[in-house]
Amino acid sequence: MNKEWVKETMAGRFPSQWLDELRARADIVSVVGSYVTLKKNGHRYVGLCPFHNEKSPSFHVDEQKQLYHCFGCKAGGSVIQFVMEMEHLSFPEAVAHLAEQLHMPLPEMQHDPAYEQRRSLKERIFLANKAAARLYHQHLWQPEGESILSYLKNRGLSDAVIRRFGIGAAPERPNICKTLMDEGFTEDELRQAGLMLTRDGRSFDMFRNRAMFPIIDAYGNVLGFGGRAMGDAKPKYLNTSDTPAFNKRLGVFAANLLRKARGLKRVILVEGYMDVVALSQYGIEGVAATLGTALTPEQARLLNRFAPQVLLAYDGDSAGQNAILRGLDVLEEANVPARVLVFPGGLDPDEFIRQEGIEAFHQLKPVSAVEYRMQREKEKYDMSLEEGRVQYAKACADILRKVREPVELDSHLKRLALETGIEKTVLMEQIGLRPAGQHTPSAPRETFTRKANRPRATDPQTDQAAHTLLAVLATGRLPKDIVTPEEFEDEHLRALCEALLGGSSPAALMEQQPDDQSRAALSGIMAIDTRVDDEGLRKMAGDCLNKLRRQRLEAELQRVEASLPTLPEAERAKETYRAFLLTEQLKQFK
Repeated sequence: MNKEWVKETMAGRFPSQWLDELRARADIVSVVGSYVTLKKNGHRYVGLCPFHNEKSPSFHVDEQKQLYHCFGCKAGGSVIQFVMEMEHLSFPEAVAHLAEQLHMPLPEMQHDPAYEQRRSLKERIFLANKAAARLYHQHLWQPEGESILSYLKNRGLSDAVIRRFGIGAAPERPNICKTLMDEGFTEDELRQAGLMLTRDGRSFDMFRNRAMFPIIDAYGNVLGFGGRAMGDAKPKYLNTSDTPAFNKRLGVFAANLLRKARGLKRVILVEGYMDVVALSQYGIEGVAATLGTALTPEQARLLNRFAPQVLLAYDGDSAGQNAILRGLDVLEEANVPARVLVFPGGLDPDEFIRQEGIEAFHQLKPVSAVEYRMQREKEKYDMSLEEGRVQYAKACADILRKVREPVELDSHLKRLALETGIEKTVLMEQIGLRPAGQHTPSAPRETFTRKANRPRATDPQTDQAAHTLLAVLATGRLPKDIVTPEEFEDEHLRALCEALLGGSSPAALMEQQPDDQSRAALSGIMAIDTRVDDEGLRKMAGDCLNKLRRQRLEAELQRVEASLPTLPEAERAKETYRAFLLTEQLKQFK
């Protein structure tokens, strides 16, 4: 994720000056305070960390540097990075989210005269959908929704889960759009929202005699609806078409609940709304469904923000199983780890959990993508015939050719050898691998113990002085020219100093770190306590500079003294005098 931050910011998608303005207007204390209860402590605010469980607060928000840092789990970053973590967003999405909250046009929109019109229409569609969802839900509990409520009850849904998902009813003779127009929405807004259709000069409600499932995004906006037909009406499920506020390729059903579920280890992806609702009723968190389309790359990346792995739990019929194969391809292309839940007897998740119960669901063992593909290939061939076993082995070889982990590959090969009767060495050759002992000798690899490859040992005191000096510099309150990049021997710290002197803010530097380790290290530096007045800051900087300069002189003196015995007499005299000068310089620091 951090690499993506760097890629997006360094690519210039968002000008640095514009990002500085966004951070300043967002105000990290206000943003973090909407998620975490904060108490002021000096120029910092303290609270319980939202990223790990703790009883004593170790999470700090620095109003001056506009950064957050947890002394427990080492999480840290800017206001944009905080939104990324809390909302499971990419860098550009977090920027767009903050900009929208602040009514701040994105750079490419600043000179677009139609931007405000589009933004206003999108907000009106959200409001219309929210009002419609309220009306549909009210109808469900009234006489006109009795048959739809009965259908939901027969499917085993409780009142609590119906309310949790905001499920509603579009009556046989609906008046939703008329009611919405009475509330101030125009026909054009309702058509744009996908709630109203116009044919032959007549306008009428889009959804009639259907159980209504609101499609809600991670921020709580009602994007559209999925309507399940009663009786034999077609189509069985009718979904809101794409609108200025909704693109079915980009979202998933129950994204709002995914966002609320903290610490998910996997997202279970199912096919239908009822599957999500049924599993949720049984207490299973982290369930979502696609919105009437095959899984898209955008949905795969979205799911990966909520959890590190996706379990495909599609229906047990042939259509569902084929959709799993396509879904695995999409997830692998998006570099999202995936496994498969296979339901016996061709059942879908809703049917299985209602028939077998929660314990049986938990006993289902997810299978790897490779294992699932091999199982599907096995169904195509008659394994009682040698020809079938050979064709099966060839098909599996194509699958196993993509496996990169040697241990995993060996396990699959052993099983395939047992299933087909074909020797493992032959299967390896079919894949294109040479069995052990037959490889071509290669040149000896360079040893890792060479001194040149070892990292430079650093003095903890030197590191602390350098880190503190950077933290003081980051306050922006030091007089000019007190600190120069040459004071830092470490190249990374020198580059950070140059960036701060060049006008980069601490928050911007946090967003530019290439990986989590670098980000945590910089966050720790920026969290060093600098709560003193200007005179105190100058003294802190002076102490650090003296320590760094003294340690440089001591290190240089040690190098000179160590070299003296090996030098020719003429050069030894010169270096001896140099050692004397270094000693005199050191006396100034004592």
